[in-house]
Amino acid sequence: MTTTREENYFGKLPNEEPSPKRYKGAFLRDKKTGEVIVSNWQLVASGLVAVWARENTREAIFDAMARKEVYASTGTRMTVRVFGGWDFQPDEVLRPDFAAQGYARGVPMGGDLSNGPAGKAPSFMVRALRDPDGANLDRVQVIKGWFDGRETHERIYDVACSDGRAIVNRHCEREVGSTVDVADASYTNSIGDVMLMGHWRDPDFDPKQRAFYYVRVIEIPTPRWTAYDAKRFGITMPKEVLNPIKRESQT
Repeated sequence: MTTTREENYFGKLPNEEPSPKRYKGAFLRDKKTGEVIVSNWQLVASGLVAVWARENTREAIFDAMARKEVYASTGTRMTVRVFGGWDFQPDEVLRPDFAAQGYARGVPMGGDLSNGPAGKAPSFMVRALRDPDGANLDRVQVIKGWFDGRETHERIYDVACSDGRAIVNRHCEREVGSTVDVADASYTNSIGDVMLMGHWRDPDFDPKQRAFYYVRVIEIPTPRWTAYDAKRFGITMPKEVLNPIKRESQT
């Protein structure tokens, strides 16, 4: 199993193990032309799956997977919890019994919402906590998908923004910024928030259309393994190879 940490990246194949030249390698080529489709430098250290099980037993973990109360992370161990229902109010995301209320009056991640009361739109409560060893959080998003009878659509809504940023036209009013020092392969947690909480009600809900919703939590930018390699081996790489990344979790 490959590492999920950028600063300790060992790759997924033998030719991706640490060396001054590994970023130049090809991960995937076209079988006919030999053209590089995916280069080694485009890869990231990933990923992880989290399970909300009632206890740490095989049975409870498999039960959680069967009910789809799981989420994925591109590397760090963010804690993310989501509940959907028909009557959650904005201040309830702050309640000490947040999870108990979510289970009692709604469904957790992976659940199905149906039989909504007339005139009601689904509402969601989200809590996200950064990895203690990782970067602060940038934002929380809800991605809605629906079918209008002819085509499928997706729309992104920012529902919580760090650093006191307002939401304007569905999105955080500005980017969170970056503290990454590429040359030093370092960053600081002086921007972003340790924890983000959000309540969101679908403003475009149509009870006649089937829809799905998932939550995405994004961290502030951090260095990629290529920056660590450049510093470790004292080599120069193209700018696009060294660009920072934003890790995320999705439910």
